[in-house]
Amino acid sequence: MKRLVAALIVVATLVGASPMPAHAGAAVDAALALGAFAVFNQLFLAPFWARPVYAGPAPVVYAPAPVTYYAAPAYAPAPATYYAASSRPPVINREVVHPHGRYVLTGDGVTVAYQWFWVPNPPAGAPPPPPR
Repeated sequence: MKRLVAALIVVATLVGASPMPAHAGAAVDAALALGAFAVFNQLFLAPFWARPVYAGPAPVVYAPAPVTYYAAPAYAPAPATYYAASSRPPVINREVVHPHGRYVLTGDGVTVAYQWFWVPNPPAGAPPPPPR
């Protein structure tokens, strides 16, 4: 009786573990098959690929840090900085003269913005009459 139960268990295990016929009709089926193959390899073949583990960690050696001496820092007050007070603002050229007119700069740049204006020269008078 025990042999019959053992034989039935072996047969059931072999039938359950037997692969089903593959129907790879699409790219999705091929991807699923590759995924299943990868999982199978990791679950059942990983113990054979494992590296041996050696007992005990590597010895750790402790040493004191090297002693370093530095000279004491020298502190000094910052040198005094003197600024000469300006009595007048710098002179700004307010006219740019051209043969046919000039540009004039108006405004002070603080309360009124600078602005250039074109002032044409007045037309020349009539030419003198030719000599007779």
